[in-house]
Amino acid sequence: MLETVLIEGFIYGIMVLGVFVSYRTLNFCDMTVDGAFPMGGCILAACLQLGVPPFVALLIAFVGGCFAGLCTTMLYTKLRIPDLLAGILMMTMLYSVNLRIMNNRANVSFLRIKTTFSGITAFFEEKFLALPSEFGILLFLIVFIILLKALLDLFFHTDLGLTMGALGANEQMIVSQGVNPQVVRGIGICFGDGLAALAGAFAAMYNGFADVGSGTGVIVSGLASLMLGEFIIRSNKIGWQTLRVLIGSVIYRALMLVARKYGHFVNLTPNDLKLITGILIIICLIVSNLKSGKDWKIHFKRPLKAGGSK
Repeated sequence: MLETVLIEGFIYGIMVLGVFVSYRTLNFCDMTVDGAFPMGGCILAACLQLGVPPFVALLIAFVGGCFAGLCTTMLYTKLRIPDLLAGILMMTMLYSVNLRIMNNRANVSFLRIKTTFSGITAFFEEKFLALPSEFGILLFLIVFIILLKALLDLFFHTDLGLTMGALGANEQMIVSQGVNPQVVRGIGICFGDGLAALAGAFAAMYNGFADVGSGTGVIVSGLASLMLGEFIIRSNKIGWQTLRVLIGSVIYRALMLVARKYGHFVNLTPNDLKLITGILIIICLIVSNLKSGKDWKIHFKRPLKAGGSK
């Protein structure tokens, strides 16, 4: 059970890192994630059926997610469509695109198709009989996550990364420095959606199938993981910020697993998981806004009427 929590936490943690780039760094509400996540699995399925090597298929899935983010950026910057509406439009259109990618099939199984995870599992079952079958996948994801986090931390210490962080906080300052905010924002959104598609490809390999409906509610779970991480670790250093994203993702997956396994004791079903996620986000937002006892009193204090009387 622990291996399952860690594997799912790390896979979805890749997606949450993409949400962190767009939502926290750029202050851009990117709903494209709900469409880019299953798009990665669909591209992976199409490539594997054509005989493309799994690692190359993962790279193509990442590029496909980046292209979806580019389309969202064009809607926002060139057509002047609000960020939320642009993301919803792309999310809706990507559903049809994903069906086209998988030849108008809503689900494709990897049962007879060799993937990266199936190869790793077969190798560990042959060489390390005493270890669980999923240990190889977990080890691979740990190495991949460490490399990805290190690259992200290095990127946000470069001039482009610092400019991207400043863009989300104060766009006018970036413009005054002679930097085109549309280009910087486009790079961040493309990268965030690329990570979402890559996570979707990993999730499809782990589940053993690609499904066009696998992205439903992914952005909500990503925000919940982000809020959980911020609730646990409070820091402005980029290394801690990326770390808390991954920790929040693992904790969120653990909470969902506990709810699925023991929820029947309190009459909870898997259909209630979305409700639990929403309540969890609301609680994290309220608690994060109430930084002290004084804030708590102000939050619940009755507003004054005209003239200063209560």
